[in-house]
Amino acid sequence: MISALLLAGFQTSLTDRVLVIQNEASPASVEISEDYQRRRGVKNVLKVSCQDSALNAGNETMPYAKFVEQVQKPLLAYLQKHPKIDFIVLTKGMPIRLTGAPTGVSNTQPSLDSTIAATGYDSRKDVTPVILNDSGFTGKCWVNRFWDSKERFSHAKHGGYLVTRLDGYTVEEARLLITFSLQAEKNGPSGKFLIDVAEGHGIGNTAKVPLSPAPEGKLDNKVINEMADNDWDADLVVAGQKLTAKKVITQVDRTDTFVGRASGLAGYASWGSNDPKFDAKGYLMLRFEPGAIAETAVSTSARTFLPTTGGQSLIADLIRGRVTGVKGYCDEPLLQAVGSPTIIFDRYADGWTLAESFYAGSRFVGWEDIVIGDPLCSPYRKR
Repeated sequence: MISALLLAGFQTSLTDRVLVIQNEASPASVEISEDYQRRRGVKNVLKVSCQDSALNAGNETMPYAKFVEQVQKPLLAYLQKHPKIDFIVLTKGMPIRLTGAPTGVSNTQPSLDSTIAATGYDSRKDVTPVILNDSGFTGKCWVNRFWDSKERFSHAKHGGYLVTRLDGYTVEEARLLITFSLQAEKNGPSGKFLIDVAEGHGIGNTAKVPLSPAPEGKLDNKVINEMADNDWDADLVVAGQKLTAKKVITQVDRTDTFVGRASGLAGYASWGSNDPKFDAKGYLMLRFEPGAIAETAVSTSARTFLPTTGGQSLIADLIRGRVTGVKGYCDEPLLQAVGSPTIIFDRYADGWTLAESFYAGSRFVGWEDIVIGDPLCSPYRKR
């Protein structure tokens, strides 16, 4: 009885820290957000009205000036009156990227999600603004103050917010993210982690994993060039070692084969369509257990949440494969902005929430990142 009461109190305190942003102009957003509020018991809701990204791909991109008026200003007013908010939930129907913004690739185009995550960074003196640069892709953002944190998140301590969204090709797929989160917390985690290393890159220095946002602890005029491919492969290798040490069932594949058509997955990381031996059909046949999370080193894996053809592999296809949480990018992030599987999987397996795990493993905010899933999902939490 005592443990049950403590668990109920823990969940209540978490839900009090969550804000849902509902786009009243989008039937999809209204349905998903109301479903989440009801099933999670979330009371904090901000209703805005903006273009409906569920209608067409063009609506997935929002002019920054409209974002400021229709989303940012009412959000700042709400947050000022509710200082205990730490987690913010967006839904299908909210645009995914901005144009004409002061940060993001080309200094104009970040994700809407990561822009909200960086709320307040522009007025702080203890933040590090940086320029990411490589091969013609360049843009401004900030080093994430929660990066590789050993302490759980709070806005009061770390600044910014942990922003996730409930999205997918369909409203039903977005709602299933909630279902799988609750199922995983009720039944506990199941399945195995699959980590697919692209061995052909070679393996970087595993002793330096996770690689700092500022290599060697220094910034060259605040410009950071792209990390080497083998550094992310080193991160994959270390992620597998850490999970194995925690006695979490893990398969680390270090062959030249892209591993697709796998089922019963509790976690997944790969190069996706950037793997030299990528198997598109095999990728579409990956299947996940409730509570499973994933990351892929794919530049535009979250460029759309509407059915499309061509281009790089999409995280929307992993959502269709019933993953519960996954990170992607609406535009070119450069490899150093791709999440660190070592940190993400380690924190998640230690019982941290989905949002805390992904953001602890993300180096930058105000950039291209989009995190999918119920921010509170924590199937590995001690009961």
